[in-house]
Amino acid sequence: MTRRLAAWDSPAVRGLLPAVEEAAEHTKLWWAAALVMAVRGGRRGRRVATGGVLAMAVAELLSNGVAKQLVERRRPPAERIPHGDVEDRPHSSSFPSGHTAAAVAFTAAVALSGPWGGAACAVPTVLVAVERVHSGAHYPSDVATGAAIGAVATALVRTAPRLLVSCRR
Repeated sequence: MTRRLAAWDSPAVRGLLPAVEEAAEHTKLWWAAALVMAVRGGRRGRRVATGGVLAMAVAELLSNGVAKQLVERRRPPAERIPHGDVEDRPHSSSFPSGHTAAAVAFTAAVALSGPWGGAACAVPTVLVAVERVHSGAHYPSDVATGAAIGAVATALVRTAPRLLVSCRR
């Protein structure tokens, strides 16, 4: 599966996926989306953006701060990647994909608050997941686990306030 996704080659892929990788680096894409929501969406937009950013932060903590420290996995071998983009891969553990975890967490949190915002974020989220395998940075299982961590992070952010309130009673 890694080899097949990495071999996907078309002018659109060669033009689009590197731009997606650059935008997703250091969660720039999601911070920009949150800023637009906060500025243009009024009080509700600020609330949605805050939820997305909190979920993203929890996902990054769980994926990069916990899971990557517990599981040492090498990146896919360069010979499985039929294009020359493998020199620019990170040196940290491949498992899980922190980019995907952050993207899914942000998108899921936004989608729970507003389906249009979630739909708008879903397309770049899928592109980030595809790009992580296409570039040779991750195996598909790394991306799938990152997505699961993103979903768990969103659930934690959504339920934590209710848990705190119930503990105070």
